[in-house]
Amino acid sequence: MSFQPVIVGSGIAGWKFLQRTYEPQFDTFANSSQLSRDIEYFTETIGTIETAEDLIKDRRLLSVALGAFGLQDDLDNRYFIQKILEDGTASDDALANKLTDDRYKRLSEAFGFGPGELSSTTNPPKMAKIVEHFKVQSFEVSVGEQNDTMRIALYAQRELANLADEDMSEEAKWFTLMGLPPLRSMFETALGLPTSFGQIDIDQQQEVLREKTRSITGDDTVAQFANTENINRLTQLFLARSQIAVIGIDASSNANALTLLQSAAYS
Repeated sequence: MSFQPVIVGSGIAGWKFLQRTYEPQFDTFANSSQLSRDIEYFTETIGTIETAEDLIKDRRLLSVALGAFGLQDDLDNRYFIQKILEDGTASDDALANKLTDDRYKRLSEAFGFGPGELSSTTNPPKMAKIVEHFKVQSFEVSVGEQNDTMRIALYAQRELANLADEDMSEEAKWFTLMGLPPLRSMFETALGLPTSFGQIDIDQQQEVLREKTRSITGDDTVAQFANTENINRLTQLFLARSQIAVIGIDASSNANALTLLQSAAYS
């Protein structure tokens, strides 16, 4: 039986416990028997894979490949994944480039099965990175089975910092953020945006996100989240709003909820 992460409570208090115990919990989880067997199989077998079709035919390999990018729910969508991989990312017409979810593009880039691309399956360092991603994502999925808010917060700690350091324009960073469902969910919740927000024009969505972020942090850039303090501030606001939603408090009229939000925003 695999190790199940220990989640104590919810909201900011539960998050602080998870942060304090993250390393020993992650190490124990990563060394669990099932995960170790899947990783060993992937490491020993991936070098024999020459095409996208080869990869999707091996369900065990595919589960690791998809899990590394948080796409484990697509395990049964084999032909869709094969198309993603075979199209690559070099062409504007590639399927991965047409999807709003940026994780499919990352998956395709990681394996290099597209036209004019060089397959990475015989490149041990690149495959080792996929294994590491798989460990981290698997731990987060296990956390999410108990508390999805904690899963999103963990995801944001690394992905938001990575995105902040990317060599691209701020506009591109915002659109990338909007194309990563966990980050998008975190921002929409932390900024108090309605569920209908995703229905408005995409350019207007970016403007609103930047304006709302600036109202909280004083800065409308994604680059600011290279600073851990800024990520923590946003994370605590996300956790506070999520906790309020769960217990059904109307933040506009309840003094305790308002205090919780204020302490999260300024901590």
